[in-house]
Amino acid sequence: MAKDVQVLDKSSAGDGGGRQGSGRLAIDELDLKILRNLLADGRMSYRELASSLDVSTTTVATRASRLEKAGVIRGHSTLVDFQKLGYELTVVTEILVSKGKLLEMEQEIAKVPGVVAVYDVTGEIDAIVISKCRDREELSRFTKGLLAMHFVERTNSHVVLTTVKEDFRLPL
Repeated sequence: MAKDVQVLDKSSAGDGGGRQGSGRLAIDELDLKILRNLLADGRMSYRELASSLDVSTTTVATRASRLEKAGVIRGHSTLVDFQKLGYELTVVTEILVSKGKLLEMEQEIAKVPGVVAVYDVTGEIDAIVISKCRDREELSRFTKGLLAMHFVERTNSHVVLTTVKEDFRLPL
């Protein structure tokens, strides 16, 4: 994954072909337009994208490939309404971990079915886990499974009552 991304204006972008001397990936306006379009519709073909941006298909494919290799584009996915698939509960779980075992615990939790995000955080707790559960029984098994993990000292779970917004696609 790219460590640092620098957005360039048109005058300094050159051909948008790579990295600046500082090791940062150079992202120009065309790259941003490509990313914006793919965020809005990940099924858009490079041909459609090229046509809408008035550039060649080869240019779009080259740029997209460069962004993938740099880790800016990490994959292509579909937005799913998990509640319509029976996942009635979204759970935010705070976790306190035994000293020095945070990375091991996070890697183990990331593999658990239903876990959609694992975060290191600052403050009184060590990590936050976001998960989806079909019902209270599944939530119970999930929580007890976390507590049974060797490095987990304590959990505090919050069941989401209403989802106002859930979209990790940040506008560019």
